Amino acid sequence: MPFVPHPAPALEEYEELRRRLRAARVGIVGLGGLGSNVAWMLARAGVGTLALADHDLVDPSNLERQFFFSDQIGLPKTEALSANLRRITAGIGLECFQTHIDESNLGELFGDVHVLVEAVDSAHDKAMIVAAASEQLPGVPIVAASGVAGYGSPNDIITRHLMGDVWMVGDLVSEASVEHPLFAGRVAVAAGHQAHMTVRILLGYPQA
Repeated sequence: MPFVPHPAPALEEYEELRRRLRAARVGIVGLGGLGSNVAWMLARAGVGTLALADHDLVDPSNLERQFFFSDQIGLPKTEALSANLRRITAGIGLECFQTHIDESNLGELFGDVHVLVEAVDSAHDKAMIVAAASEQLPGVPIVAASGVAGYGSPNDIITRHLMGDVWMVGDLVSEASVEHPLFAGRVAVAAGHQAHMTVRILLGYPQA
């Protein structure tokens, strides 16, 4: 089948899309390999405000696949990521929460986001964030991830609309372990899926 280019949107339509993104507030829980990369992708997409949450500091091992640099080792991830994002777009709105997110504070900190991105490490914490967000943030889309480890095909990383307001990115099976370490390329593929699904939702295209 011959390639048919998608028609470029009219200038007025394009400006409306950009306006919607500028008006959006997206929450990201976890600023590791997924969250830190989702953040810069959303910043470049033009999302106006990011609410960033992580309790951790930048560690040398983070430099393998996270959006941090060697001179930021030891800094809070929220502080380091904010500095990097402002180098991309100085006018972006950033709200930083250097704390562990759980059922006790998720609703308060992310109560007015348009989309919540789950990007934490452990399966237990992932399930907790999705469950708490579904209960405390009714109607807020949740873009989560499960199964991004290993050296399997990047084509196994897909986006699924699980149910209701929950979208899930990953292959759903490849949990990180000694046998299945995390690689920058595959993690970045998943982060790209999460970022783009977030943009689609914000623009009114929730189909996975």
